[in-house]
Amino acid sequence: TPLKRYIIISIRRNKTMKIQTIENRMPELIGVLTQVWEDSVRATHNFLMPGDVERIKEYVPQAIGGIGKLAVAFNEQDRPVGFLGVEGEMIEMLFLDPAVRGNGLGRSMMDYAVKNFGASKVNVNEQNRGAKGFYEHMGFSVCRRTDTDDQGRPYPILYMDGIRA
Repeated sequence: TPLKRYIIISIRRNKTMKIQTIENRMPELIGVLTQVWEDSVRATHNFLMPGDVERIKEYVPQAIGGIGKLAVAFNEQDRPVGFLGVEGEMIEMLFLDPAVRGNGLGRSMMDYAVKNFGASKVNVNEQNRGAKGFYEHMGFSVCRRTDTDDQGRPYPILYMDGIRA
């Protein structure tokens, strides 16, 4: 089936958003998405050590720019409020502006990734219990665990397999 370039979704509180596949990753968009990343991490990753957010943030623009498939959610004012990146079958990143969390956007973005990108795996920080619970609710289950993240920091990673399109 052909790749859908965008979909319009209706979320709670009578709002609509657009989820769009982004091919051309302009520096302005990467800058806005990096801010979405930071706001999301500060709201959900309270287990990080002081200074970690600033250190990790240095690599975020490169990660967003280099990910194989990128979907961005835009609000009614056409402002990016979330993004999801997929490499192969792996969802490598899903971050939402804290103001839009809990409205069904994460679920819609996951559905988009499964249906349009063939995503069926995800990794999550073990200490991020909210994200782990979200992915389990979406049908994913833990199949492996490491004691550290990919950079060797003391943040255990859960490898999860899940739903397929």
